[in-house]
Amino acid sequence: MISVVIPVYNEAENIPRLNSSILEVLRKMGQPFEIIYVDDGSSDETFALLQKICSQYDNVRTIRLRRNFGQSAAMSAGFDHARGEIIVALDGDMQNDPADIPRMLSKIDEGYDVVNGWRKDRKDRLFSRRIPSVIANWIIGLTTGVKLHDYGCSLKAYRAEVIKNIPLYGGLHRFIPALASIYGARITEMPVVHHPRLYGESKYTLSRASRVLIDLIAVIFLKFFLERPLHIFGWSGLILLFVGTLIDGYLAIQKIAFGASLANRPLLLLGTLLILAGLQIFSIGILAEIQVRTYYESQGKPIYSVRDRINL
Repeated sequence: MISVVIPVYNEAENIPRLNSSILEVLRKMGQPFEIIYVDDGSSDETFALLQKICSQYDNVRTIRLRRNFGQSAAMSAGFDHARGEIIVALDGDMQNDPADIPRMLSKIDEGYDVVNGWRKDRKDRLFSRRIPSVIANWIIGLTTGVKLHDYGCSLKAYRAEVIKNIPLYGGLHRFIPALASIYGARITEMPVVHHPRLYGESKYTLSRASRVLIDLIAVIFLKFFLERPLHIFGWSGLILLFVGTLIDGYLAIQKIAFGASLANRPLLLLGTLLILAGLQIFSIGILAEIQVRTYYESQGKPIYSVRDRINL
């Protein structure tokens, strides 16, 4: 079964056309499917329209959140309720083209776990949308090692076994490919059609671009240090401790051997501060290691991900 997950927020003008176009594409494929709309606390007629659509089609379902939780939460709700082996996500603003879904599923059939859409001919404003996106995509690819042209494209296809194991919170929906790589997912991208928005207003603001950099720090930690936090906290703490010890040791030699006055030496405060900071950061690393072990052992959660089994 194919599950199509669509988070929507105040998209009443787009939903009827969107639903018709998705149904047309999925029916031509001849496979079982379901469409899951997640109403993220809309204040317009979105939910009323979805109620009407659901009454007309048995394979169209709707989840209504109690308030506007954000796109990551809405996607997570849709993924949790999806019953298909393959899950496709797209925006509800009609800028993604449902006609690209069959091509994405063909990529999944080639053995990929995540297929990322690339809005190669993007129909958005240059300075407020496209240029910040290019910069953000370059930074994300450089720091995570998963180099894609368009992390921000919502049109993606996933194997359910992969996406259901990726916790989404904050704004981490933008980093799904990077998070999926933690589980050893095979990731590819393909150019997709991008239409200009005809109805409604974009929910994107330029301030969200700055949040991407903050969320990126969390993704880098999850990708490289989730299972070994002491590697970053421990080494950072030891370096600070070593530098602080060198500084205070140098000052101690000056005091003992040459009788130098240290009362007015800012270097003494710096050395002491580095020693204390090093001890604290190293201690945080120890506590983080304990937390990681509690996280895995309390849930019986494996630290590995199996792709295939033979004779098991």
